[in-house]
Amino acid sequence: MFIRPARGGDHEALYDVCLRTGLSGQDASTLYDDRLLLGEVYVGPYLAVEPDLAFVLDDEGDVVGYALGARDTTAFERRCELEWWPALRARYPAPPPGRPWTPDEHLHHLIHHPPRTEPSVLAEHPAHLHIDLLPRAQGSGFGRRLLGHLIDRLRELSVRGVHLGVDARNERAIGFYRHVGLHTLRQTEDALIMGMALTS
Repeated sequence: MFIRPARGGDHEALYDVCLRTGLSGQDASTLYDDRLLLGEVYVGPYLAVEPDLAFVLDDEGDVVGYALGARDTTAFERRCELEWWPALRARYPAPPPGRPWTPDEHLHHLIHHPPRTEPSVLAEHPAHLHIDLLPRAQGSGFGRRLLGHLIDRLRELSVRGVHLGVDARNERAIGFYRHVGLHTLRQTEDALIMGMALTS
């Protein structure tokens, strides 16, 4: 396995990794009717807006993991609002109120109302990232190398700090992030925001 920049032809493979790790690190393939939807929300914006901060873990031609980042979260969210979400909103209508939503409809809602990062987090941790690996790539040190590769690139760009969000139920991921040096910035019942300073 080796790390390389994402290429234009990786789009489908990255969406597939996202789906197969989309349930707190477990396979979400049976959860969503639209197999592209999770990738459209959590992968596509990075490939479109920050392609130079998209890296993949390649196993003899198969993409088995990725790390995606944004150097300036506020600017990233602004560009997504202009360049990414409008086309998706035209394809996926907002779900109707008054009844429980399906998993797909919860993602439709996110497309129409993407969350905004708290300014208090961004003051010292303006960048953010996502990393996902298929099970066959886990536990072998490649996750740490992949994360380190992206963090090194953010340091080269003189980014002050980086943060990420993680499901509070994903204990394995939380343990991994702590092991590589991230600490909890904020915690709710459902999720943790974890961060790392990149410059002194």
